[in-house]
Amino acid sequence: MHDPISENTRLFSAVERLQAVMVALRTPETGCPWDIEQTFETIAPYTIEEAYEVADAIQRGSMPALKEELGDLLFQVLFHSRMAEEDGAFALADVIEGLNAKMIERHPHVFANAEMRSAAAQTTAWETMKAEKRKALGATSLLDDVALALPALMRAEKLTKRAARIGFDWPTPDDVLRKLDEELAELAAGREAQDEANIAEEMGDILFVMANLARKLGVDPEEALRQANAKFERRFKHMEATMAAEGGGERTLEALEALWNAAKRAERA
Repeated sequence: MHDPISENTRLFSAVERLQAVMVALRTPETGCPWDIEQTFETIAPYTIEEAYEVADAIQRGSMPALKEELGDLLFQVLFHSRMAEEDGAFALADVIEGLNAKMIERHPHVFANAEMRSAAAQTTAWETMKAEKRKALGATSLLDDVALALPALMRAEKLTKRAARIGFDWPTPDDVLRKLDEELAELAAGREAQDEANIAEEMGDILFVMANLARKLGVDPEEALRQANAKFERRFKHMEATMAAEGGGERTLEALEALWNAAKRAERA
């Protein structure tokens, strides 16, 4: 039988031990030289990497990997919190207390007497509260807190989503497709002129429009591209296996395309 009191005691003990480990690693002279010399800036890329590894474990459906990767991501929270505590800015307890307060504030239908909302209505209310918080913090633009560190495709989708709140948006996906045709024509013109700077700019515009189109169609562009990457990898590895079984060697483009089509047929079967 599950004992919530015992589980809470285990949780608190585990967190306290993890904090002690973090302190030991960062202690001058006796700690780990690598951990001691890290800063917020040097650790940030690892934080992003760990978040992606969590997503990868979920996509692979591996609970053991997810447990491990969540631990690695949690350690990143501890690392940043410890460095902030050393600077006298805040500690882990402040992070957790702030999170508790925010979750309670943003869920009045759970923790207060507000009327229960649908998921869509709750999302709208959540965004409204976040907008009020941004304004209170001095934000002057809807786009101010769309993180620069986000993957470019994800950030493009979020920027257009924010802009759509004030009606700056194409009415339908068909309108976006027409814009895509326009951008493709501009890319063709850039290629014809052999203008490398223009080609790069137009490629960026095309990718931005594609992110917008995904949003209009209700598709997560990052997830869609991850799935496309995975599909390409599966089929390419099938090609490699076929070539290895046939003795290897170089192939013409036509032969490679035939192997690719065979991989597609095998996957569909």
